[in-house]
Amino acid sequence: MKRIFLVPLLLLGLAGALSAAETRYEPNWASLDQRPTPEWYLDAKFGVFIHWGVYSVPAWGPVGEYSEWYWWRIMSDRPKEASWRKFHADHYGANYDYQNFAPQFHAELFNADQWAALFERAGIKYVVPTSKHHDGFALWPSAEASRTWGRPWNAVEIGPKRDLMDELARATRAHNLKFGFYYSLYEWFNPLWKSDRARYVTEHMHPQFKDVVTRYQPSLIFSDGEWEMPSQDWRSEELLAWLFNETAGKNEIVVNDRWGKDTRHKHGGYWTTEYAAGLQDGTHPWEESRGMAYSYGYNRAERIDDYKTSREFILVLIDLVSRGGNLLLDIGPAADGTIPPVMEERLLEMGDWLRVNGEAIYGTRFAGRSCQWTAGTRPKQEYGEYNVKYNLLDQVGQQPRDGAAVKQVFFTRKKDALYAITAGWPGAQLVLRGVRVPAGATVTMLGVSGTLPIQVAGDTVTITTPRLGPEEAPCRHAFAFKITGGEVLPEK
Repeated sequence: MKRIFLVPLLLLGLAGALSAAETRYEPNWASLDQRPTPEWYLDAKFGVFIHWGVYSVPAWGPVGEYSEWYWWRIMSDRPKEASWRKFHADHYGANYDYQNFAPQFHAELFNADQWAALFERAGIKYVVPTSKHHDGFALWPSAEASRTWGRPWNAVEIGPKRDLMDELARATRAHNLKFGFYYSLYEWFNPLWKSDRARYVTEHMHPQFKDVVTRYQPSLIFSDGEWEMPSQDWRSEELLAWLFNETAGKNEIVVNDRWGKDTRHKHGGYWTTEYAAGLQDGTHPWEESRGMAYSYGYNRAERIDDYKTSREFILVLIDLVSRGGNLLLDIGPAADGTIPPVMEERLLEMGDWLRVNGEAIYGTRFAGRSCQWTAGTRPKQEYGEYNVKYNLLDQVGQQPRDGAAVKQVFFTRKKDALYAITAGWPGAQLVLRGVRVPAGATVTMLGVSGTLPIQVAGDTVTITTPRLGPEEAPCRHAFAFKITGGEVLPEK
C-alpha cells in the first residue's frame, strides 16, 4: 500500500513546487502582496548597509545629520542649513559645484575581497551597498546616468574608473553572502526629473533600474526616495511585476516597502524603519537600519563618543530579532575605499559574539513574546527613536521600586527549541516565568559544554547557571540559554 500512495504524493509535491515557482504576479498591489518573502531573508537577521559615493569626498555634516545629503543641504537656502553652506564656502568656495567632487572619488584603496572577508567574519549574511543615492551618481556603468545628466556621472567613466558594484557583488558571493543593493528612485537635481517627472520615470528610472538588476541579479533591493510621488506615478507595480516574473533571481529576490508615498508599512516584502526601535512583533517581516553614529555616509565631524559601543549593537540586534525583525547596520567607507577602523572594530566584535551565540539568532522566529524582566517592574517602553524616545540600553540595569536588580531576557525560537538571551550575566540562577518546559527537556548555555540543572514549577523554570571564572565566559555582553522543546506562553 505504501508504494501505491508514494508516487502520487511525490507527484503532488513536485506539482506544488512547480506551481509555486511558476506563479505570475499581476502589476497591482493585490497580486504583488500575495508573494511570500523568501525564507533566506527571514533566516538571515543581520545585514550590512553601505553608503558610499561622491558624498564620501566632502564627508561632512553637522553631528546628528546625514552626510550623504550634502549636495541637497548646500543648495538649500533655509536657515537650518546655514552651517552646511558655511562649511562648503569656507573649505571649497561658495560657488564650488558638488559635481566637481566626482573626480576626487578615487576609491584607490578599495579591495572588495577585503570588505567581504570582514563582513563574513562579522557574521553578516547580506550586503546592501548604495548603487545610486539621491545625487544620481551610479557605482556601475549606467548609460542613463551620464545621458540624462549630460556629463560623466558613473564610477566607470569618472572617479574610480571601475565597476564598483561588479567587484563587490563578486566578492560578496565568493564569501557565501547574499548580495543586494540600495536604489534611489528619484534624483534631487536630475534635469529630466526637474523638467518632466513622467519622462524621468519612463526614460531614466525604469530602464536604469532594469539595467542594474539585470547586471547584478540582486537577492535584495532596498528602494528609497519614494516619498515624492505615489506608487502609481512611479509605475512601481509594473516594475515589481517585471521583477517577480521576468528576472533571473525572481524566486529569491526580496524587496522593501518604499515604492511610493502610499506604500510604507502597506506594500512590499518587508517593512522598514530607520534610527528607530523597529516594530513590535513578527506579524510581517521588517528591518531596522541605522548607522554606527548618527550618519549613514561617513561624517568626519563625528567623534568616538558619537558611536555606539559593540555592546549596544549586540543588544540592539538581540532586541530586534526577538521581536521578529532584522538589523541592517550601516558603514560609511571613506572616498579612498577604506572602512574606518572604528566601524571594522564594531563589526568584528559583533562577529565574535555571533560565533558563540548565532544559533539563537540566525533562522529563529518571533517567540510570541519578545522579552521579560527577571525582577521588579518592567520600565515603560515608547516605540520611537532609539536616541530620543526609547532606548532599550538605558533601561538594562535599572532599579525597580523594590530595589532588586532588573535584568532583561529576550526570547527567540526555532521549531525544536526556545532561546533565552540575557542582557549581561544573569547571576547564579536565571528565573524565567511564563515559559512551558516539557518533561525531559534539556537546558544548555551556548558556548559552554554540558547541560544545566533546572527546576520547573508550573510556568516558571529556574536555571542554575554554570560557575565560570573571569576568563572562562564564552563571550561578552549577553548570554544565550537553549531550552529544548520550550515555548513562551502568552502574557496574561
